[in-house]
Amino acid sequence: MARRLESGSYGPPLRTTRRTLLQGACATAALAARGLMPRPALANALRIGEAAPPAILVTLDGEHIATHELLGNVVILTFWATWCIPCRDELPLLSAYLTQHSAAGLRVLGFGLDGPDHIDAVRAVAQKLGFPVGLLGDTRLPGYGRIWRIPVNFTIDRQGRLVDNGWRDPHPVWTEERLERIVTPLMREP
Repeated sequence: MARRLESGSYGPPLRTTRRTLLQGACATAALAARGLMPRPALANALRIGEAAPPAILVTLDGEHIATHELLGNVVILTFWATWCIPCRDELPLLSAYLTQHSAAGLRVLGFGLDGPDHIDAVRAVAQKLGFPVGLLGDTRLPGYGRIWRIPVNFTIDRQGRLVDNGWRDPHPVWTEERLERIVTPLMREP
């Protein structure tokens, strides 16, 4: 559970947030029923150069964005929380980088690990970002494992292959240098 940095009440009534989280669970179940999602894999089974496990972001507005719908784009999955200090530095950097490269086919999906009782804090952060944000709703994401360290990021190339495994990065926080080294070359590929 996320820790609270500020006192006071957060968020709208829980029924709205629960509905949004339920929609994400239903979308995941529907994809699994259609055979579009592989069996859950362990995070250590992620392999650079192989197909990235599918992920679905349910945004704060209830929109569903699936990585398989973003083929042809370079996609960064970023996992963060409002109480995570390195995340606070990384998110604006990612947003600025996206602004520079969105026309070249870059997409960023932000998975927040805060609990539904911190929805107002999450919305305040999301409002300043140029990419969609949603609550993960569980600390596990099929194929990526339990999200236990944040920030953690995964990069997927235009063909849907994993090109950067955040679990294997000794220094996983995005910096300008790291974005230029890992992501910018992918933007030049057709």
